[in-house]
Amino acid sequence: MTSERRLSILATLALLAMTATWGSTFYLIKDLLDRVPVLDFLAVRFAIASVALLLLAPKALGRLPATARKNAVVLGLLYGVAQILQTAGLAHTPASVSGFITGMYVVCTPLFAALILRTRITPMTWGAVALATAGLGVLTLNGFSIGYGEAITLVAAILYALHIVGLGAWAGARDAMGMTIVQLIVITIVCFVATVPDGIVLPQTSQDWIAVVYMAVVAGALALAGQTWAQAHLPPTRAAIIMSMEPVFAAFFAVLLGGESVTGRMAVGGSMVLAAMLIVELIPRRKIEAEVPHIAV
Repeated sequence: MTSERRLSILATLALLAMTATWGSTFYLIKDLLDRVPVLDFLAVRFAIASVALLLLAPKALGRLPATARKNAVVLGLLYGVAQILQTAGLAHTPASVSGFITGMYVVCTPLFAALILRTRITPMTWGAVALATAGLGVLTLNGFSIGYGEAITLVAAILYALHIVGLGAWAGARDAMGMTIVQLIVITIVCFVATVPDGIVLPQTSQDWIAVVYMAVVAGALALAGQTWAQAHLPPTRAAIIMSMEPVFAAFFAVLLGGESVTGRMAVGGSMVLAAMLIVELIPRRKIEAEVPHIAV
């Protein structure tokens, strides 16, 4: 086995582990938002995550080239706004539905990679997009309208797709930790700027603090570091396909821990979205892989 193949396998495993932790947070966040406002939770979560990585790798920022710093700021802004929208949407929609809608970034990623890099989009890719959109409709449409929570979660999914494409273009293995720290600091600033005028509400119980620390360190700092490193070794479309397991984990934890019931709409709509993701994966890779060269801007 070549070293390149070993790195590819390790990157895949890192993304799968990260996806499982992300999927586990939907239920935790849904419960926590009953007591802590969205922006307050995100500000505290990413502040803890930033401090954790700075303590873990205090010299990583100093080694980061200026161009990588600038790119990381852009990525942090994308991710930060996406986190705010996704978490706000979760306060208005069931955790399993939020997980499935968030999973739409898997379909959006090859589209954005193709548009940004002018890669040809095949008819089968358009078919997968149509199927995913129909599945989203089954999951979220109420008559001819989409609810507020579902709509802003979909916008978050689009921003996540742009973040994945950006990481594929800009992430380098040597700069992964430094770029992650910059992204976390930017996300923290975005959240604090949005919430400081109204004051900050902190978790009140030890159980809530444990949940916040888990989401900050494991599902925040370590997961984003793992994603940044992994995407230095995997093209964005392949990374997004691997991360398509996130809505599956989200639904699993929502049913197992959150007491949600498996409804017909959830089963049919979720199956359609997941089928679209699988179709994208099964298209010959040379046509949809959207290999992203490392770009310095």
